[in-house]
Amino acid sequence: MAGLFITFEGPDGAGKTSVLAQLLPLLKQQAQKQIIETREPGGNPISEAIRRIILDPKNTAMDKRTEALLYAAARRQHIVEKIRPVLAADKIVLCDRFVDSSLAYQGSGRQIGISAVAKMNEFATEQLTPDLTLYLDVPSKLGLTRIAAHRQEQNDRLDQEALSFHQKVRQAYLDLAKSHPDRIKIIDATQALTTVIADCQQMIIRTYPAWFK
Repeated sequence: MAGLFITFEGPDGAGKTSVLAQLLPLLKQQAQKQIIETREPGGNPISEAIRRIILDPKNTAMDKRTEALLYAAARRQHIVEKIRPVLAADKIVLCDRFVDSSLAYQGSGRQIGISAVAKMNEFATEQLTPDLTLYLDVPSKLGLTRIAAHRQEQNDRLDQEALSFHQKVRQAYLDLAKSHPDRIKIIDATQALTTVIADCQQMIIRTYPAWFK
């Protein structure tokens, strides 16, 4: 398939949203093709509706496998409705989270198992894989401290999990990066925001010089 598919991953508090907000206009100035930004779960009305159900802190009775299935369902709709059409049009997709999030959060954090969640998502994605994944790494304690200090709205269901949960998630991400070094690149997210943005920009342009001037 044509197009370029780049995803951003990281534990809670890594600053992905802030990085993407400032990185996107910089990349648009340099891109040779149109860039479409999106997120998971979300990216279209159906997936956004599923997102609200998953993250609603009132849904305390949600089973961990139900949660994983809902993420996969939202992802499937996202791929069909947005990601594949954009890639088919030879454009660039920048996506805030993708399958790696499910492997880390549900596979490891929820302890369903990496392989079980991977199989579930193979069905949902038909094995669509990002060309490049930037993993913004931050220690769990620091990430949760950032969330407590800066988030204005009520924390979602995942933010409210114990430190041990977030530590399992982070370790899973680091293991994934070690297993897929050609695709997953680690960015030190403990640095100043401007430095993290610059590191992400340089990594993308250096990896795909033909796509960016």
